[in-house]
Order: sequence, then structure tokens, then C-alpha cells
Amino acid sequence: MNQSVPGGSEEFNRRVRDNQTQRLSNLKPAYDFIVCGAGASGSVIARRLAENADCSVLLIEAGGSDEDEAVLNPALWPTNLGSRRDWGFHAEPNPHLDGRALPMSMGKGLGGGSSINVMVWARGHRADWDYFAEQSGDAGWSYEAALGIYRRIENWQGAPDPHYRGSSGPVWVQPAQNPSPIADALLSAAGSLGIPRYDSPNGRMMETAGGVAYADMLVRDGRRNSLYRAYVHPVADRPNLTILTDTLVRRVLLDGATATGVEVERGGEILSIMAGSEVVLSTGAINTPKLLMLSGIGDRSQLDRHGIPLARHLPGVGRGLQDHVSFGCTWEYRQPIAPHTSGSEATLYWKSRPELEAPDLLFCQVEFPVPSERTAARGVPDHGWTMFAGLAQPYSRGEVRLRSADPAAAPLVDPNMLSDPRDLETARACVRLCREIGNNAAFAPHVQREAIPGVGAAIDDQFLRDAAVTYWHQCGTARMGMDDLSVVDASLAVHGIDRLRVADGSILPRVTTGNTQAPCAIVGERAAEILRRRHGL
Repeated sequence: MNQSVPGGSEEFNRRVRDNQTQRLSNLKPAYDFIVCGAGASGSVIARRLAENADCSVLLIEAGGSDEDEAVLNPALWPTNLGSRRDWGFHAEPNPHLDGRALPMSMGKGLGGGSSINVMVWARGHRADWDYFAEQSGDAGWSYEAALGIYRRIENWQGAPDPHYRGSSGPVWVQPAQNPSPIADALLSAAGSLGIPRYDSPNGRMMETAGGVAYADMLVRDGRRNSLYRAYVHPVADRPNLTILTDTLVRRVLLDGATATGVEVERGGEILSIMAGSEVVLSTGAINTPKLLMLSGIGDRSQLDRHGIPLARHLPGVGRGLQDHVSFGCTWEYRQPIAPHTSGSEATLYWKSRPELEAPDLLFCQVEFPVPSERTAARGVPDHGWTMFAGLAQPYSRGEVRLRSADPAAAPLVDPNMLSDPRDLETARACVRLCREIGNNAAFAPHVQREAIPGVGAAIDDQFLRDAAVTYWHQCGTARMGMDDLSVVDASLAVHGIDRLRVADGSILPRVTTGNTQAPCAIVGERAAEILRRRHGL
């Protein structure tokens, strides 16, 4: 690794390599805490626990290193989709999408999704966090509480704003630098339609009905600064932190109703590693319910079907799957305009109906064509841009189920997108607004024509079913709450199981308004705060 990579000098990076080599050559049979998954939430938790020198932490990741140009170069993020850094899940064929089976990419490697995503930092709306507080019965999940954590963890590089932004935290957040002229055009076009413009999408804009702004991004010195880079890499030279990559967690080990450790597969060998204090699952909204079920925690009928002994009947495990669904509209450039940075520098949230108090539409501008496999048949321009426009608060719910009791088998993923007819209605409003913006005079100097859906094309249900793709914002499959279908309580402890917590997007009672990376960082911070308090760290 060279010195330009975020995370330290060559000397520091050498110390990290030497330290982790030593840790792995002396892998211990037990650690105080085992954190499964080095994605957005798991990276935060591992860092916060390892800050206490007396606490031994094992961070387990199924994928490998993030030291790759495809990860660190912001412009190359699309090349990670379908690569070895992607779990490569596929949804079940969806009758509401004419039988289409969508690819469901999910980050596999240090940083998880934060190492392969588009680097957008989106905090979620006030209404999201206040809903979480209501569902959990804990004001620690409220918007005001989350805002305080955001201020603490951010190292904001834009105009100072002490009410909304922090300046000394580990997460380097910057506004889009030297935005593309089409990002400028988006802001102008939205403004001409009466959509207010804000200096940032992460301040007052997310307390209102919505607006438009340049995106906030996790890019530092022209390089991706994932949450692994922000949180874990700076402390990876500590002797109390062991980072175990290329290691699959097969199940949580239980002694009755108490988690005692994990069973893992590494280099073809199956090992058991014990946890003296707690096990934390941060493996994402697809793998976390799978792991719980493989461990005997889930719906009794599902576990019986696969011959897995029941440890705790929790029928909500795997249910409630949500994801933002997008319907891309594409325009052809008059002259090619190269994408800037990550190729996504402007974002917009708005309402499909004026009576709504919070936005239910999510728009991310993508500075290159992004068709679905079906809409591509309408003709994809060699050079163009896409409005990646979707539902910020979908009504449809899906689920994750076991395919078999084999830990190596991918689970069945059924997002069930557009199953609720209200989502189709909102999608029509979404695409209408998308076309109003994209065909606005502000784009005239740059755009030659609407390519998808195409000039004069109808916005019918067939187009919506053909165009629908995922935002890769899966969540809700081990949700926090107090009802019979909740999986964890407000402290993220699994109902009825001691010393086992879940901390990732699966615990969110509903998908947040916007990209889910930043909310997952808050989940990690809350989990770490709870663990530190519970164990006196």
C-alpha cells in the first residue's frame, strides 16, 4: 500500500501488517468480543471496543483485503459489482416484476458495502429516527440522539455548521468537489419546479419535505474512505485487535439460551472460537438472518424443515425485508461528459403527494447510463446520464429464508418488490417527476434527447416492472422492536438469547430515507456504546 491510500503513512501500514500477521499466527481460542462482519456497522463496533486496551476483539470477515484499486479509486466502484468483492446474491423470480430475478449485490471484504458502494453519505430523515425511537421504546434512537452522534463522528469538510456538522470525528465527509455540469443542471431544474435547494442534504433538508443538493461523499484526497478505513485501519496496529479475513462464520455457538462463541470455516478447516463477553452479528440484512437460523434462532417451522434444532422461536427472523427500488430514466448527451469522482454528485428527495410530511421519493443522479437488463433493449446511448429514481419509503415487504442447512449455501432472498399496489402508484409519480426534471431547459445545453423511457413513451406498469432495480439498501430482517415479530430489543440484544446482539441494517424497523451507509454507522455507534456501558469498558 502506498502513502496516498487513506489510513496512514507507509511506516504505519507496515506496523499494521506486522501486527496482524503476528495476531493471526497466534490465533487465540477465545476473545472478549467477537464481531462478525467488517462492514459499516461491524467496523464501527470493532474500533470502539478495541479503544479499550484491556479488551480483546476478534473481527471476522468472510471476504478479503480492501487494498485494491477497484475499491480505493472512487470512479471504479461499478467494477466491484459481480466481482469477488460481491456476495452475488440473486433474488427469487418476482411475479410482480414479470418473473425477473434481480441481482442483489452486497459487499464482501473489509468495509463491506462501504468498500464497493457509491460513497454517498445520507443520514436519513428526522421521521425515520423518531419512528425508530417509537418502535423501540428508547429515545436513544430518536433523531436528536442520532444527530448528536453524527456531529461526534463526522470530520466535515464543507462550510462550518456546528448545529448539524462535526469537525473532529473519524468519518471524513466532504461535499462533491468540482461537480459535473449536469449536477449543476439538476439543481437548477429542480429549483425551477419549486423544489428548494440546500447547501447539504444532511442538515435542515432532512427535517423538511425534502429538497435538492450536491451529495456528501466519503472521499478523501481523491480516494475512497470507507468506514473500515475511517474506523478500523487507524487502530489495526493494536495488539488487542485481531482481523480475521477470508473466514466464513457458519453459526453462533449456544449453551442453552446463551451465546458462547462462533463456528467458522477458514482455509478448509472448521474452528470454534469462544467469546468471553458477547458475540455481535454485523453481517448484513441477508446474511444475519441466515446466521441466526443456522444457529437455531428463527421460525420453528422453517428450522424444522431443514432439521435444525430450535434454540429460540423468533418468527420475525428473515421477515420484513425492505429495499429501495429504483426506476432509471436515461438521457443522451450532446457531447460526452466524463463522470466526476464517483459519478454521483447530486441528490434529491421529494414527495409524490403534497399532503405528505416527509419525502417518499429518492433521486440519485448517475453520470453514466444505468439501464436494467430489460430497459436496455430500448437503446442505451454511448454517452449519457441516468436519474436513478426510486421509492424512499416502499410499502412492499419481503423475506430471507434458508435454502438448506449448509452454511455455504446462499439463502433464498425474496424482496417482493412492487407487491403492494401503493408502490406502483408512487412509482408512476416518481418517473413523472424524473422526466419533468430531466427534460427541463436547464439540461438543454448538455442533453440531446430522452433515451429511456424514450420521447413520447408511456409510463405504464410494464415499464415500471421492466425498469425496477435495487438500490442495494437491504434492511429490516432482524428488526428492533417490542412486538412478536421483532428480533432484537432497543439494546440490540436478541430476544431470549443472552450475550448475542445484532448490529447492522437488518435491525432497522424500516428503510431510511436515502442511502443506508450512514445509518448503519449510527447502528454501530449505538451498539458499541451499549456494549461498553454493559461491560464497564
